[in-house]
Amino acid sequence: MALNFANNNSLSAITAKPSGLAGGGLNLISTQTASSSANLSFTSGIDSTYKEYVFKFYNIHPASQAFLGFNFSIDGGSNYNAVKTSTNFRAYHSEADATNLEYKDGDDIAQGTGLVLTAGNLGNANDEASSGYLHLFEPSSDTFVKHFIFRSSSVSSAPAAFDCFVAGYINTTSAVNAVQFAMSSGNIDSGVIKLYGVS
Repeated sequence: MALNFANNNSLSAITAKPSGLAGGGLNLISTQTASSSANLSFTSGIDSTYKEYVFKFYNIHPASQAFLGFNFSIDGGSNYNAVKTSTNFRAYHSEADATNLEYKDGDDIAQGTGLVLTAGNLGNANDEASSGYLHLFEPSSDTFVKHFIFRSSSVSSAPAAFDCFVAGYINTTSAVNAVQFAMSSGNIDSGVIKLYGVS
């Protein structure tokens, strides 16, 4: 579809999307802020309204050195024990110039119910945190398993930069309707997570 501009107007003059262009917008559903929190749980807003949901997290800072993890629920958050299979790898570069690219077979899950761990061991110094996103695809499907993709940039106690990649599926045809974020040990000292629906 072509965009027509009258009187030599620029892109900044567009105030509305042409009706022929489809979706792609992020619609904010909810925001949670950690303050020495055991976890951040999203128990509403995940339903059949959207086929894709995105969690964006900003400066997640642990109370003690730990891995950020997440889990899923099919009963509105009463239990976070959905069966999952995942992959997990990371790129690593320390301030001392040590580098590595590795598959983290100890952090993946094969038909497990525990936290899906990310590949960056977060330090708890004041300048250490993690930011990134989790995509959850069609959680309300009653036909297919539910796929997810996670990506983050983290600072470890080395100190080092971690580029973390996690992906997998929730092995259920029941609707996934709640998501929880937690540390592998200790609390989430601070940070913000926002839930969006993708239209």
